[in-house]
Amino acid sequence: MADSGPMVVGIDGSEYSPAALRLAGRLASALASPLHVITCLGLSDFYLPAHLPPGYIDSAAELEAIARRLMEQAIDRAFGPERPEHLTAVVKVGSPSKVLVEESRNAQMLVVGRRGHGGLLGQLMGSVSAACAAHAHCPVLVVSQDTENDHGTNT
Repeated sequence: MADSGPMVVGIDGSEYSPAALRLAGRLASALASPLHVITCLGLSDFYLPAHLPPGYIDSAAELEAIARRLMEQAIDRAFGPERPEHLTAVVKVGSPSKVLVEESRNAQMLVVGRRGHGGLLGQLMGSVSAACAAHAHCPVLVVSQDTENDHGTNT
């Protein structure tokens, strides 16, 4: 089954990230597939330094380092010292939904967290997970934080 492509999981450092990571890790293991973790820096993130005190964040490299640190923390929360064997993690620049849809071209499955908190019309999914579900080139699994509680795997 590994010939079908990696299990791709998009994370954003939210409280939903560890749940999506754990479930994607279990699926990747069951399917003997590599696990590819992606977090994105959207173009709006590069405007962040303009709204912070001088010297707080000086460069795009610092933003990428912060994103990488948050991604590593989410991976640690999800797996602890027992990381999946074939896990890769990358920070990409671009709109999260566009990056993840593009990454889905070669993926076996795309896993994302559900971040919607009500919003207009009481959305059940966030805009990124909805865009991925609508446009991905592979099956998409949207993981709710409640998934953890339903399976007794909450840490």
